[in-house]
Amino acid sequence: MDGGKAAPGVAERRTSPGDEPGRASGATGCPRPAGEPAARHGGAGTGVVDAAEAEGFLRLFHAENRSAGPVEPRLREVLGQIARHGTYTHTAEELAYGARVAWRNSGRCIGRLYWRSLHVRDRRSVASAEGVALECVEHLRAATGTGRIRPTITVFAQDRPGRPGPRIWNEQLVRYAGYERPDGTVNGDPRGAGLTAAARRLGWPGGEGTAFDVLPLVIEAGGRPPLLAAVPGDAVLEVPLTHPVHGWFAELGLRWHAVPAVSDMCLEIGGVCYPCAPFNGWYMGTEIGARNLADEGRYDRLRVVADRLGLDTSDDRTLWKDHALVELNVAVLHSFTRAGVTITDHHTESRRFMAHLEREERSGRVCPADWSWIVPPLSGAATPVFHRYYDDVRLWPAFVHHRRENPYADGPPFTRPGAVV
Repeated sequence: MDGGKAAPGVAERRTSPGDEPGRASGATGCPRPAGEPAARHGGAGTGVVDAAEAEGFLRLFHAENRSAGPVEPRLREVLGQIARHGTYTHTAEELAYGARVAWRNSGRCIGRLYWRSLHVRDRRSVASAEGVALECVEHLRAATGTGRIRPTITVFAQDRPGRPGPRIWNEQLVRYAGYERPDGTVNGDPRGAGLTAAARRLGWPGGEGTAFDVLPLVIEAGGRPPLLAAVPGDAVLEVPLTHPVHGWFAELGLRWHAVPAVSDMCLEIGGVCYPCAPFNGWYMGTEIGARNLADEGRYDRLRVVADRLGLDTSDDRTLWKDHALVELNVAVLHSFTRAGVTITDHHTESRRFMAHLEREERSGRVCPADWSWIVPPLSGAATPVFHRYYDDVRLWPAFVHHRRENPYADGPPFTRPGAVV
């Protein structure tokens, strides 16, 4: 699949087509009762806006952006739009602010210290599947650069009454295929097996059958059948994994992509749902080394690493899993750093999160955080985030999942033009 081998430790781009949010008090943030579902009143996700949510957001925006002036004129304008059309349109400034605050409010994200730096690509005029596909590729290129990853969000058309916005089936813009074998095992990423099967039913012929075939984007828009769009190779930066000490590690053939761009969540701002708003930060090493490559339900490579290390795997009490997990994470951090690709380690990011938490508290804001997500999956007790409790609440704006019936997921194969990018 690759158009040429890069030297070990050097990031390579594919040359052929082919990693979620929490109790609020105070004046900042738009709180909802804890545990209340996102689509609680039939508004969110249908295009119909709750005027109270719009008002809450606008008051927050004007309170935190004094240069916007008094809120009342804008509030009258928005409430009039809602009365006439059931929804309203954000200004560019409101959109950018709402997207950044949605990141600030993401209780499952440890890397929020730089929420103000989020680059917002306003593509609300794009509603077609083809247009979304092209802009998603540009998103990856813009966010990746030459390896210095930039936090980026691309916001497409909003849901309007009777006119839903586009949606991306993929949970990330770059995910690897999972090909299920007759015996039930999977070649590739088991997490991608469902989408792989759906894409095959939609006409995707499959990749080269490696463990790291990039899935096509599956995009639904305008009430038409989903569009398959291959992601071109120059938009997918990947890092082959090597180890600073063990030369044999490169023989395992492991790799991972550089940009974790989440693409199946709705950006909700003031009652408006943007169902297609892919966004990314950069990876923390444990997301790859302690979860994606190590989980039994994913690539499950711990025993392979342990065997090559010569560890005693006969009993869990030998802590072979712990030893192998550390070396796998060492390889991830070493490889990304050597390749010049942005990545952070869980100790550094934990300290940054504590700095973010202190900054938010000084600003009079509650900082939502889900302890089970904030504490890293490796050496948690050795990080400062382990040793305290957090306000696990839900604030808006936010990134949310809306439950939707997928009419094509289990249907018969049908034909539609394939790769458009």
